[in-house]
Amino acid sequence: MASGGSNRSRLLVIILIVTSLFLITLDLRGVSITKGSRSATQSILAPIQRGVSDIFSPVGSFFSDIKNFGKTKAQLKELKAANSRLRTQAILDADTKGQLAKLKGVLNLAGRGGYKVVSARVIGRGSASTFSQTITIDAGTSDGIQKDMTVMSDVGIVGIVKSVSATSSIVLLMSDPTFRIGVRIARSQSVGVLFGQGSNRYSLQLLDASGSINQKDILISLGSENSRPFVPGLPVGYVVAVDKTTASLTQTATVQGYSNLNGLGVVSVIVSVSQGDPKDSLIPKPTPTATIYVTSTAKPDTASATASTMPSNIPSPTASTNQVKKVKK
Repeated sequence: MASGGSNRSRLLVIILIVTSLFLITLDLRGVSITKGSRSATQSILAPIQRGVSDIFSPVGSFFSDIKNFGKTKAQLKELKAANSRLRTQAILDADTKGQLAKLKGVLNLAGRGGYKVVSARVIGRGSASTFSQTITIDAGTSDGIQKDMTVMSDVGIVGIVKSVSATSSIVLLMSDPTFRIGVRIARSQSVGVLFGQGSNRYSLQLLDASGSINQKDILISLGSENSRPFVPGLPVGYVVAVDKTTASLTQTATVQGYSNLNGLGVVSVIVSVSQGDPKDSLIPKPTPTATIYVTSTAKPDTASATASTMPSNIPSPTASTNQVKKVKK
């Protein structure tokens, strides 16, 4: 019994060895028996592989998205921060350009008047509860500024320095009701006093009873001794209305100031005057107005034109009723 089983085992080994040798021989001769098997197997397994890929591909993408979510969120946050910085920079650039334009105008006016100035930015405005109209600038004694110095803008006077520290100063605006300044009318050279009224409109009263005020008269600062607190020759404003009903011995008028006190961003403090009174050299030049000439052309005579183009068999508007009936027949 054991001998029979042993013989079958030997026979199986011999068959396997012979089969292997046979397959090796065929393969060496270029005959591939397994190629068809592999192709059949591949055809059977391909749909299964695609199905498995379709099932597990979204799962893989999901875990990949989770992995990259933190990185994407950080990039989005960085982009938002960069966008915010760019917006801030654009605002600062626009503000800087505006300040440079104002500063250029201030330095131009100061140069023409022979004023030595210290320019500063407006960093605050006074509260209404103080019953005074003031601004705070970012320059003080360390910059050579002292009390009772004239403050100007790119178009004229703004006010005077009322108090000063090492790094800042408080300026009393000319619109304050307590503000007074001596002025001169450029046209007539009459002298008067300008009073603050709490706005950009001021009250002017002449000191000379024989003087006169006309609408659009330009006012210039009269100046103080040693140019403190007011330097001479600085534009102040122009007359918009003359009061002809006052019972005062001298004329009064309403004046519009040149400087827009509500839109001050950059101002300059006049620390010294290098030359004498500039007289009328700082008077604002009027803006030239363009003149347009229109040449009229003669209109054609409508009545004659209508009459010339009217057919002969149509009666004119002045035709009689009988003529009209005759034409209709």
